[in-house]
Amino acid sequence: VVHYIGNRVSFWDTFQVARGLSFREGDIASSYNIQSRSAITCPGNSCLWPKSVDGSVYVPYIISPQYDDMDRITIEMGMLDILLETCVKFVPRSHETNFLDIQPRFGSVCWSFLGMTEGPQPISLQSPGCMWSGIVSHELMHALGFVHEQSRSDRDRHVSIMWENIRKGQCQKHNFKKYQTNNLNTVYDYGSIMHYGRYAFSEDGSPTIIPKPDPNTPIGQRDGPSVLDIQKINLLYECGR
Repeated sequence: VVHYIGNRVSFWDTFQVARGLSFREGDIASSYNIQSRSAITCPGNSCLWPKSVDGSVYVPYIISPQYDDMDRITIEMGMLDILLETCVKFVPRSHETNFLDIQPRFGSVCWSFLGMTEGPQPISLQSPGCMWSGIVSHELMHALGFVHEQSRSDRDRHVSIMWENIRKGQCQKHNFKKYQTNNLNTVYDYGSIMHYGRYAFSEDGSPTIIPKPDPNTPIGQRDGPSVLDIQKINLLYECGR
């Protein structure tokens, strides 16, 4: 089980500087000329995928032909874990202007932009490093507009960030920044697929995140969306309304 996607990022940030991208929280990409923002609080919901008149949210995608059949099945399973329980429907692109472009990008890394951007929107799912359906679902939730769970505005009531244990090089502490987020009136979800693992960006193998009040609470699973993850998608996109 992969507990934290961001641990794979090493030289990647440096490489992407030349390509006009920056990264925060390990796997959330942004262009340098676009201010980082949380899609769940963007003005007028402009960075959410639009809802159709039939009540579904159709998210068009293309999958690179570089993937083999097993990789495609893994990617489609990650989509299925979301679309079976929500009104979000991932559909192969036909002519849509805005769509997800799923590619095995340079390096053994997994990343996505946050919320809907304009035009072809890359999601990097390298093979074999990112080929778990839970990792696919994680990156798709970023594309739907969700930050990591421990970036929530109320996180300090639920976890302690062990700043002294975070990797010293390349300003890794920025990956633990807290944001003003719309938490959709949901409780903090230690079991979210969007939660960092206990040892994310650790300097020496010591924990960087300790849950409260029980420090032994498991965090950072990548098996699939939790019940609360599904609930949050349905709340954000007003499924059933």
